[in-house]
Order: sequence, then C-alpha cells, then structure tokens
Amino acid sequence: MSDRQQMMLRITGYASQMSVSPGEEITFHVHSEFNESYQADIVRLIHGDTNPDGPGFKEELIHTTVSDLYVGKNQPIHCGSYVIVPACPVLDLSSFTLCAFVYPTTPTTDLEGVKIGTQAIISKWDALEETGYGLFINSNGELTLRIGRGRGKVEEFSTGRPLFRKVWYKVWATYDSTSGEIRVVQQPYVTHTNGGHGPSMLHPVEDTAGRVEMRTHAGGPRLNDAPLLMAASTEKTHSGRSICGGHFVELTEPWELPVHTDKYNGKIDCPRIARRSLSDAEIDLILHTPDAQQLSNELRASLIGMWDFSANIGKNAASTLIVDTSPCLLHGQCVNMPVRAVPGHNWTSDYMSFTQAPHEYSAIHFHDESVDDARWDVSFALTVPDNLPSGVYAARLRVNRINSAEHEDYIPFIVRPRRGRPTSKMALVIPTFSYLAYANDNLSMNAVLCELLIGRVPLLQSGDLLLNKQRGYGLGTYATYRDGWGVNVSSYLRPILNMRPKFIHVLSPSLWQMNADLHIVDWFHHMGYDLDIITDHDIQREGVELLKQYRVVMTGHHPEYSSEQTMNAYHDYQMQGGRWLYLAANGFYWAVVPHPVNPALMEVRKGDNGSRAWTINPGEYCNAFDGKHGGLWRVRGRVMSKQLGVVFTSFGLTYSSYYRRSPDSELAECSWIMDGVGVDETIGDFGLIGDGAAGLELDRYDIELGTPHRAFLLAHSEGHSDIFVTVTEESTYHSRGYFSAGTGDNNPRTRADMVYYKTPNDGAVFSVGSMTFTGSLSHNNYENNVSRIMQNVIDGFLTEGPLP
Repeated sequence: MSDRQQMMLRITGYASQMSVSPGEEITFHVHSEFNESYQADIVRLIHGDTNPDGPGFKEELIHTTVSDLYVGKNQPIHCGSYVIVPACPVLDLSSFTLCAFVYPTTPTTDLEGVKIGTQAIISKWDALEETGYGLFINSNGELTLRIGRGRGKVEEFSTGRPLFRKVWYKVWATYDSTSGEIRVVQQPYVTHTNGGHGPSMLHPVEDTAGRVEMRTHAGGPRLNDAPLLMAASTEKTHSGRSICGGHFVELTEPWELPVHTDKYNGKIDCPRIARRSLSDAEIDLILHTPDAQQLSNELRASLIGMWDFSANIGKNAASTLIVDTSPCLLHGQCVNMPVRAVPGHNWTSDYMSFTQAPHEYSAIHFHDESVDDARWDVSFALTVPDNLPSGVYAARLRVNRINSAEHEDYIPFIVRPRRGRPTSKMALVIPTFSYLAYANDNLSMNAVLCELLIGRVPLLQSGDLLLNKQRGYGLGTYATYRDGWGVNVSSYLRPILNMRPKFIHVLSPSLWQMNADLHIVDWFHHMGYDLDIITDHDIQREGVELLKQYRVVMTGHHPEYSSEQTMNAYHDYQMQGGRWLYLAANGFYWAVVPHPVNPALMEVRKGDNGSRAWTINPGEYCNAFDGKHGGLWRVRGRVMSKQLGVVFTSFGLTYSSYYRRSPDSELAECSWIMDGVGVDETIGDFGLIGDGAAGLELDRYDIELGTPHRAFLLAHSEGHSDIFVTVTEESTYHSRGYFSAGTGDNNPRTRADMVYYKTPNDGAVFSVGSMTFTGSLSHNNYENNVSRIMQNVIDGFLTEGPLP
C-alpha cells in the first residue's frame, strides 16, 4: 500500500436527509477513493466521545437489510458555481459578440498568492476537443477571446492589460467570420459606490483599460455539443450528474451537467450574446438596456441571449432559474448555488436591500469552491424499520473489516418519531442548522486564527488534511472563499467530515457540536429515560405543533443558528406551557434561512455586528433566500435572553471552569433544583470538555438585555482565564461604567449564569449558560452534582401541575 493510500481518507459519504421517520427511505451516497469495496452497517450512536476519562465510545449495531459488502466507486465532487444553458443549434455561431459587466475577485491569484489560472466568463467551449468560443480571463489576468477549430487549432486574443481585483469592467469581444476581424475590449466602469476601489483608484482607465483589434483567419469556430456556461467552461460534456425538479422547482426534466473547468471567482452582470459582430455603440446599448423589447427590430433580431439576473427577484432571490429576455428565451440554471442579488455595476447605495431596487442588484457572485450538492450516485438505501426507536444513527462504512478502525467513516442521521406519534414526554432538538454552519470549517488549517482563538497549537486529523488538500468538499460558514468573501450558504448533500462520531474539534479542548450533543443522549440512555430526538429541520417544517406534543423540550449544547420559523415555534411553545431546558451557550445568535424549495441548503449573512469569522460586504446584508436583514437576531430585536433568560457574553476556547451557587438558589421556588447540592459546593469542577462545566462560550443573566424580570439566578461561574474575551457586539469603549472589553475574571461579564424562571400556563425555562455543562454529566459514573441538577430539573419538569 502506498504512502498516499495510507494518508488519504479512503471512504466517505453523505445521506439524502438529516432526519427520517420509521417507514421512510433514506439513501446513502458513498465515495471510495481507490474504488475499494467496503462493509456498510447501521449503528445507533450513544456516546461519540473517545476521551479515556469518560464512558468511551458507544455504538449499537442495528440488524437491517443495509448490512452487506458493497463495490466501491470513486465519486469526485465537481465544485464551483456557474450558470448552464443547454446546448442548442442557435448557439452554434460563426460570427458573434460576447459582452457583460464583470467584477473579478481573483484575476491572477487568490488572497494567499496562489495562481488561479484561466477563468471563463461566457463560454461554449469543449476543452477536450478544443472547439467552440468563449470570453475568458487568462492566467495573466487579461481579458481574452478564445476561438477553437479543433485540437492544436486554438487562437487566443488578449488585451495585454491585467484586470484589477474588485473593479467593475465593461467587457466585450466580437468576431466576424467573413472578414476575420476580432475586437477585445476591457473598460473600467467605476462609480463612487460600486467597486472595492472606486474613484480613489488612480487613473483607472489608463492603468487597466485594454483594447485589441486585429484580423485573423476567416471562418467560424468548430461546432460542439457543449452547453453555454457562465463562470466556467466545459472540460467534458457528460459528467453523469444532473439537476432535476426535485431540488429546483423550475425544471420539468433533468438537465445533464458537464464536468466544468476554468472556474471564475467574481461577479457577472448583464451577460449578452449576439449572432454578429456588433459595433461599440450597439454593445453599449444592449448592456444598458434591461429588456430586448426596448431595442430596435434589427438589434433585437441579432440577440440570441440577453440574460437579466434581476428578472425574477422579488421578496427573495432564491430561484435558480436565470431568465433570458431575448427572443430566443435561452433560460439557464444556476449550479452549486452562486450568490444572487448582490450589488451590480450600477449600485448606488441608495437602497440597501435588493427587494427595494432589484435593478441595482442584478449581479451574481460566483466562487470556484461552492457546492450545493455532490450529486453522487446512490450506493445503498434504508427503509427505516417500524420498530426502530428515535435516536441518533449512522451508516458505518469500513474499507477493511480486518483493520476496520483505520479506514472507516460514519454518515450520521436522526430517526425521529412518526409525525403526530411521539414516543416520549421529552424531546431533544439536535441543532442541525448549527451543524451546517460549522460544516467542514477547516479551522485547524487556519493556524493564525485558530491559535489566537484556542491559545495553543491545533490538533490535525485526517479530515482536516483532506479538506486542506481538496477544498472541493464544500465549506462551512466559518470559512472564506479564495477571493476573501465569506461562505454564506451550506448544504448537507455532501460529506460533512467534522459531523462524525469520534471527531475532536479544533475549537474545543475536546468536542464541539455532534459529539457534545451525544453527551446528552448518553446521559438519558444511562439514566433510563425515554427520549425522542428531533431536529431544527423538523421544527422548520412542522412548527410549534411538533413541540406541543412534548412536556419537556431541550436543546443541544450549541444551537447558535436559528431560523425565524424555529424561533417562533420555540416562543409559542414556551407561551403555551412548554417546559424548556437550554443546555447550551451562544444559542439563537445568528439568523439563518433555509432555501424555500431545497431543504438541504441554508443561508446566513454575517455583518453589522457579532463575533464572526468574516464580515459581509456593503449592500449584501439581506438574505437572498427570504429578502430580510441577516446577521444577529439581536440586531433584529430578538436577543436570545428574551427566550432563554441569558445572553451571549464571552468566549474562550480553552480550559473550562465551574459554578458557584447564588442566593436565589436557596429560595423556596428554586431550592428543589439544587436538592442534594451543598450551598458552598463547587459545581462542575470536572468534565470531558476542558475539565469543567462552565466553558468555551458563556451566557449571562442581564435584565437590561431581555432576561425576564422574574428570572432567578441560581449559579454563576468564576475562575476564567484571560483567553476568555468579550463578545464583539459589546466591545465598546465604555458600557455602564466599566470597560467592557476586559479579559477573563477582570471583566465581571465573563461568566456563565444558571437561570430559572416560569412562563405562562405552568411552563418554565432552565438555562445553564455554558457549552461544556453537558460534558460533565457522566463524571464519576454519572454520580456528580451536575448530573444531580439535571435529574432534579428533568423530574420536576415532568411533574404534572404547577411548579413550586
């Protein structure tokens, strides 16, 4: 076996859904790096933490029809967003004009100085046969016209001037097949507001304008069956993958996708194609005219493509349909979800939302690392047995059954109860929106950011190495694309390598997300409680009616990302008498929006405020998927403390601390929660996540920010190191008499607060204000004060009638 085979993650995959109920089918899509056969089994996940100080990894083999040896298949992901218009005779041109406004963001290199290579703007190009035509940016960053007449017969004509990053250009190329005359032009289109440099860029026309006019061989390019692509070109016409109406409602039948290359980073606006060589004046006219009906009959008859990216923008810009307003109606489809409704060449900043002025948001931003769906073939499927209990499950894949632990992967999924048929009085909500936000974040490889956050050298795992080598698995919303733009869309239809049992996350001394949530699952399993498992995606679909079936509902350890629909459902549940455990910190922080048609996709915008990995660009604060202002719920007036009793206050991704009881815990209304815990007893100075129950991220009690006035402060943490810093939304010069940006215990806001209060109709809320609380539940064989408090609250909340 080669060293490469030893180092690679040889088997991985994804599931068609995040959650499924008995009787439903879920499909699994598996990639075998070296086409090796593999054993697949279904297992129930109980404890995903391999820390030797805890109970250890726990799984149960489930006997299903899935268990078998499967033939492996290498299934690469074709990342990179683009627009496809299927091949048709009208696109087989001899003479032509190609034009658009473009805003390149990596014209020659990415932000790390890595060469990008050729990038296509508009192309009907077959790279294998070297046929067709297209408008490109060459490896020197110059606008280039390419004409192909077969292998070894390719002509390229470049302006000789490199395009600048973050500058809008009017670009065009013409070719007359009768005379052989060609023209290639790049002209900066700079206003006060539309570019990254704007009018402050010295002499933009002289520095980066370019024009070439010459005569070459007469005769048109050789025809091919490649589709027309925007932001890419065709490497192979047939990839074996397609887009279909199941995910993209505008399609009536599947469209076959090519293997694409020459992927472009940047914005494109107003792309146009004509069937003859137009004059400069005619090009200027069609670029500044949104509707072909406003053109002369002669010019309109020359157009075969006049795409208006703002034509179907309304209350949202989620559609994948690209509208052609020319007489040919060559409508296109977005692939890998480029970012729609971004400020275009004519953006004035008079309108900060695309819903107010769609014509100023008529650009699309493309990235060469985007993935909306791996589109792998189905490898096997499971019809969930009727008697399978609700829980966290996985398809376990093993390349070599003899040496199974070395080359394995797990594809997790949730089994929820049948709709309207709960199997317990309690439900744990797995925060699948947050799982998607952190998907494949690859923070381990960003050493500067990582070491600053955690105060130590990061631990690398095989998944980290794979993501760093092959970023084509799609990124999470803590990453930036190669052009510096933040990743704002995430999908579960691709392998999520950090959503796996046994995974140790770089942002934690031990665990983050799924395996920390399995601490909760394990505690309920060990204590003998029945527990239903549901997800954010289920609540998004069913609303408060799903929650109302349960006497008690609780969160996972980090439900940071919530949609408007889930926030409303949680609020309504609490107001209607639900009893709620918030076993987390930094929850309900960022506003997310699932795609209105494709539930696999989720969007988040990070701007204005908040502790964040990147900041959205001007004019891009509104979500494409619903048209509303993105960012923090706090900015939209729905600060988390209004529903949870606590607000995000500090984070320190290092060792954890403990709680001390507060005077409210001795009141008659609260003392039952602390039954068995001494008044002076240290709470949670132990645990599997940083050795303590109070850590990673912390929430505090704060009436000024929305904590209910009748909330009780049961306990507060102390002893936090200087790695703990104030959240950025509160890092102002002064706040209520003291400097708010102090670190550790120097700042009185650096603390986790344990809070309890009652809600209408005999409801209640219990919040722990820490992300590591659940990691302390299993300490000392589950006999400890954190476990005791948890049991007191669960038993009390399950009791019928009013609470004390």
